[in-house]
Amino acid sequence: MVVSITATAQTSKEVPQGTMQEIYEEIKTPYKYGLAVVPESSDKKIDCPTVFRKGNKWYMSYIQFDGRGYETWLATSNDLLQWKTLGKILSFSDTTQWDTHQKAGYVALEDYTWGGSYNLQKYDGKYWMSYFGGNERGYEAGPLAISIAYTSGDAAKAHEWDRMPAPVLTAKDNDVRWWENKKLFKSSIIWDKQKLTGYPFVMYYNANGDSAINNIKTRWYERIGMAVSKDMKTWKRYEKEPVMHHPVGITGDPVIQKIGDVWVMFYFGAFWKGSKDGAYNRFACSYDLVHWTDWNGDNLIQSSEPFDAKWAHKSYVVKYKGVVYHFYCAVDKADHRGIAVATSVDKGKSKVEFVK
Repeated sequence: MVVSITATAQTSKEVPQGTMQEIYEEIKTPYKYGLAVVPESSDKKIDCPTVFRKGNKWYMSYIQFDGRGYETWLATSNDLLQWKTLGKILSFSDTTQWDTHQKAGYVALEDYTWGGSYNLQKYDGKYWMSYFGGNERGYEAGPLAISIAYTSGDAAKAHEWDRMPAPVLTAKDNDVRWWENKKLFKSSIIWDKQKLTGYPFVMYYNANGDSAINNIKTRWYERIGMAVSKDMKTWKRYEKEPVMHHPVGITGDPVIQKIGDVWVMFYFGAFWKGSKDGAYNRFACSYDLVHWTDWNGDNLIQSSEPFDAKWAHKSYVVKYKGVVYHFYCAVDKADHRGIAVATSVDKGKSKVEFVK
């Protein structure tokens, strides 16, 4: 689908709900295929897929928690349904470095065109990845900050990527904003060659925080904001307010694609006021990458099956040969966590199950 947008509409900060409805009809995936990637044992948890293509194969980076912290892994597939794990690309350090126990990575600079190549683009002769790190053991424990990793090697092969020596964004920076002064989480970076923000590299990320004194209640709320860069190494926060948030709960894990002339942000919501759905995948649209119109209709993904009965959230969506594949984190009632996929046409049912 190519969304038709008039010149008048493109100058508007608001995306009409009619256009939002068109986008929804294009991206919806009512058929749940089931689990695609699961941990090898019940004491590990897999999360946050990023899907890209190289040659005639698909690849997925994802993060795994094993009780100590997060590491980043790589898997491959021929058909987007059957996946094989290849190995780690960001591992624990066993040093005193700032990120020794946490390295949750998200491959960057992918072709964001809806139904496009989904290839990773090289900049300065390298592939790039953003990640959040920390030096405390446990589930998202201690201070968490965002940094950059890169490789001159083959992004389709499991090997350890190089990392910058320090974070590029932290909750202690002088320019930190009120909504991000506790922990920084997932980030997603696009290469905007039109430089709509004045910068070629645009990062969206979610974080939590609150500047109110002793306001414990709201400190776990997460919101999505922006940062920009000219060289992928030095990053500058963009605007003071979050670009996507809700009064209560989590608004997080943004991923950007472009459908016609409309930028689409896939993200997840959780624990919103008045919602009984738990955690769910949503979307918003923009003409300029800065001002976002939130979808006011049905969730894209929500809990409905035994394998995702607790949570169904954290999107990565691609369209290939006319079929939409919506990858997401599925959590069952026993707290097993893995990657599931839903599709726009019926692809049958997966035989993959959680290891009990």
